[in-house]
Amino acid sequence: QVQLVESGGGLVQAGGSLRLSCVASGSIFKINTMNWYRQAPGKQRELVAGIDSGGSINYADSVKGRFTISRDNAKNTVYLQVCSLKPEDTAVYYCNLDSFVLGTKYDYWGQGTQVTVSS
Repeated sequence: QVQLVESGGGLVQAGGSLRLSCVASGSIFKINTMNWYRQAPGKQRELVAGIDSGGSINYADSVKGRFTISRDNAKNTVYLQVCSLKPEDTAVYYCNLDSFVLGTKYDYWGQGTQVTVSS
């Protein structure tokens, strides 16, 4: 089993920045992808950014140039630096870890951290 614990959310004014962190613990497969998703009220959960254990990164178009994902494999931690925040970035941000092992997908989620951007 894998546990994910997010931190770093909060209330920030438009244009501000935050750094979200997610620490993974437990039985973690070395080959994995760590992702940040977000869910705003009344909307579906959406992928914000992902980084695999080899360092390949992808971003949602809406956050390119403003958000930066990184990871520290030694600490089993993924970060999301969020800058130039907009009110529409307000959401609960969730950390996700997924691995494919012998044809089976393992998918784990954190509890989420609230990011609120005031205008």
